[in-house]
Amino acid sequence: MTALPATRHEFAFAPAYRLPALVLGITSSTAWVEVDDTQLRVRYGLWRLSTALTNITGVTRTGGFSYVKTAGPPHLSFTDRGVSFATNGDDAVCLQFAQPVPGIDPTRRIKHPGATLTVADVPALIEELRARGVG
Repeated sequence: MTALPATRHEFAFAPAYRLPALVLGITSSTAWVEVDDTQLRVRYGLWRLSTALTNITGVTRTGGFSYVKTAGPPHLSFTDRGVSFATNGDDAVCLQFAQPVPGIDPTRRIKHPGATLTVADVPALIEELRARGVG
């Protein structure tokens, strides 16, 4: 199989999310998802998450999030310890991991079984992950 070039997916910033994100250094130049043939990397201002594509066991489209639960820094779900990197409440990719990965805390002790990413083109990210053998 021929290697595909690495691609970058920008986050979709809703107007109401811009100011809380900006205060935390989350801008269009510091928030993105990058995918290559072996890794998925997320940058969200100061926060980072990375995992091997082989660790991703599920890819679904989701949305309809509460502003209070998503605006600003990454949010930790107390229900399942998943992390949300959200710049809007409308449309996102939800990833599930075989082995939980760090992403929300600088000590890297909290590990997440899943991540929600509000990229600008949700179908394109899903399609790319599937083209690379994920899901």
